Amino acid sequence: MRAARVFILLLALCGIAPAWAVPQVVLVQNSGWMEPFYTDPHSPFKPLVAALAGSVAQPGDALVLAAFNQSLPGAPSPRALLSEQVTDATAAHVQAALAGLDTARKPGGAALADTDLGEAVETTISRVLDGKGGLVWLVTNNRNSPNNDQATAQRNREFYALIHKGARITKALAFPLRMPVQGQHYRANGLMVYVFAVGPDGARALDALLASGRVRRVITEPPARLKPLDRDTVRLVPRKVEDAPGVEFSMDAAGRLRADVAPDARTPSATIRWQLENTMYPYTIEDATLSARSVLGGENRPIQLHTTAVTGLAPGRTEPLVSTVQLPVAQLPGKWSLAALKSAGSAYVLPGRIELHLQGQKLELSQAFRARMAALFPGDPLPDIFTPPADVQASTAVLPVEVHVHYGSGPLVALLGGGLALLAAGAGAAYAYGRPRRVQLVVEDELRTVHTRAGATQPIYDKAGNEVARLKTTMFGHQLLDLREGAQVRLGR
Repeated sequence: MRAARVFILLLALCGIAPAWAVPQVVLVQNSGWMEPFYTDPHSPFKPLVAALAGSVAQPGDALVLAAFNQSLPGAPSPRALLSEQVTDATAAHVQAALAGLDTARKPGGAALADTDLGEAVETTISRVLDGKGGLVWLVTNNRNSPNNDQATAQRNREFYALIHKGARITKALAFPLRMPVQGQHYRANGLMVYVFAVGPDGARALDALLASGRVRRVITEPPARLKPLDRDTVRLVPRKVEDAPGVEFSMDAAGRLRADVAPDARTPSATIRWQLENTMYPYTIEDATLSARSVLGGENRPIQLHTTAVTGLAPGRTEPLVSTVQLPVAQLPGKWSLAALKSAGSAYVLPGRIELHLQGQKLELSQAFRARMAALFPGDPLPDIFTPPADVQASTAVLPVEVHVHYGSGPLVALLGGGLALLAAGAGAAYAYGRPRRVQLVVEDELRTVHTRAGATQPIYDKAGNEVARLKTTMFGHQLLDLREGAQVRLGR
């Protein structure tokens, strides 16, 4: 009943948490296999859990701390220890909740409780998060033995099948930690901390959490990737650009490839030397076939790779890669275009991406990781279970690209100068057109002065009041129109 109450409480907390926050659940194993972590007087186990919860959960997050083993009638699992919206006082609350936690026993006897890792994760996703996004942390010694089942290898396979094939888990990482402890019944060398991102919101939250460095404050070991294994498996870092005057490549702080292009650069292609890095710790890319495309300015073009084979690329290692990239010169605005004039003095930005595909991808657990697991979990079949699913045979890495074309202010200044000259000429013409003019003419030997303007036409009368002609004025002079026969009218004196 208490477990059910905490599930309801968490859902209520999720309703009042900020829209950007995702709930976080920290599951702490307290089955019999964990006895040395609780009884060793020098065990750093509880301080680690408290520090982790205090670092990853920020004010406003909904946090649940729960102990798990294996659910039995009268002994639900997971069992809530704490459920609240995080405040400055939460760290002290977590420490107090962990202080009273000990290894659990089966109902009605002295036997220590068994462990069911899959049950703990499934129950949390389905009942605590209720299908919504969130992060689930699992702190365990990695002994999965429901009903004291000694076939831990098979149970671990079932647990990893839940991770790899469960659609709700979008991202999964594991942190193997060295923690030698000695209890009355057992001893252990290591501990495993998993984090499972549930749903797209959970994946985004986990990416942001890792980027913030809050996990590294507590766990300095690199995370081992469990899922996904079909994207973002490698990273491209530009080293040198050849045969492309006026084009330079660099990587910005956000991991985007930036191409700085001079406005008069019209080279149709560039040779780029890269470093190809394996970002899939702890897997070695034993074999894969590379292909690449660039999507820039509406152009989708293949990238010519000078080599298309990757073999034996260990995690964190790099190897050189040379490519010929087609530049979107047809999509770059000319220096007299409206887009260029708007960007004068700054840069016109053309967004895009480079896609790198690995076909026939064959991954192997690195030997260094196998050795580390054997030392932390002696006799545990975990390294074999870490082997990627056979159906993951391809992956895609996407590198965001921004093409920056730098336009000087010369064309804009020239255009502004020309515009000002035209305005001045127009103003002069308008003044000349609209200014008053005086015209002298003789009508029947009488000298007259007529006031007029350009564009005006006015009648001329004789002494008797009869219209004898019409005077038309233009910007360039005057002329008499409709002169009556026999009339004595002339321009000038």
